[in-house]
Amino acid sequence: MATINDVCKATGYSKATVSRVLNGTGQVKAATRDAVLAAMQTLGYQPNALAQALATNTSNTIGLILPHFQSSYFGSILHHAEQSTQRDNKKLLVVNSRNTADGEREAVATLASQRCDAILLYSRHLSLADLAALQQSVLPPLIILNRQSEDSTLHSFGLDQRQLAEIAMQHLLDLGHRNIACITSPLASETGQIRYAVYQKMLEQQRISIQPGWVYEGTNTLASGYQAVEQLLGSQQSFSAIFACNDDMAIGAIRALHDHGLRVPQDISVMGIDNEPAAAYAIPSLTTVSLPIVRLTQDAMTLAIALANKQSVQTHHQTYRGELVLRESTQALTSAHSSY
Repeated sequence: MATINDVCKATGYSKATVSRVLNGTGQVKAATRDAVLAAMQTLGYQPNALAQALATNTSNTIGLILPHFQSSYFGSILHHAEQSTQRDNKKLLVVNSRNTADGEREAVATLASQRCDAILLYSRHLSLADLAALQQSVLPPLIILNRQSEDSTLHSFGLDQRQLAEIAMQHLLDLGHRNIACITSPLASETGQIRYAVYQKMLEQQRISIQPGWVYEGTNTLASGYQAVEQLLGSQQSFSAIFACNDDMAIGAIRALHDHGLRVPQDISVMGIDNEPAAAYAIPSLTTVSLPIVRLTQDAMTLAIALANKQSVQTHHQTYRGELVLRESTQALTSAHSSY
């Protein structure tokens, strides 16, 4: 394996000169740089990334922490984050937090040990106080995704979860639905808690009592949406619409209704949130609330790259709102709905 000494011998330059080329520091003539880079390529020399990071106080690496990699939603975040790093000649290190609070802490520690210049954390479980404390314990700046924060020590790019759920519920109420079942996201997460609280509040505002059999806690998966409908139908409680707190559960619910001989939306209307790509191709296509997740990711990556480049950046907090996407899975209440 070639070493820096081999590069020095091949070029006739000192170790100090070769190091300046590798680290991008100091004044180096273009011809000198080209000769060193050509020798590195010929010899197959790979500089030690950690040593470079120590020498330059930058690794040109951005960390990204996601709860898991199993949905197109997180696939979209990963895709656009990777595009941004490629465009700006950075590297992207991606870690799975296992969708737990401890996993989020461990993932941050792992990326900090790799000397990432900035770390994007899609957080579901740590409180804002926990996140602020975590920032105090690590050197790289943290950029929190999916949370609304005003903490001066953190950067945040959040979704207005209340507004998203309000759009979904208002659409069903505007169609005349009053007996509305809910498949919640995990209630251990802030997102799940907020979306479920909006469901409760908006029914209470209509003086509608939530029936015990109307609510099922899902896991944001297709399977849990399917299982939720099994439970909802087994409760013998009448409902005309389902508010599923994400699209995967809504699509799973549509399949379960079909398997029970119920038509969507003629018998039961189904509403989702996220506007996943599959929502447009489900049968029937899913009415949902779109999230500007691409714009959020791109904005967060722009900030991360600025931080990686050691630019002076003020604390940044931004909140994004959703929009109703009308498709085939919802319709106005008819007499056919009332018997389920």
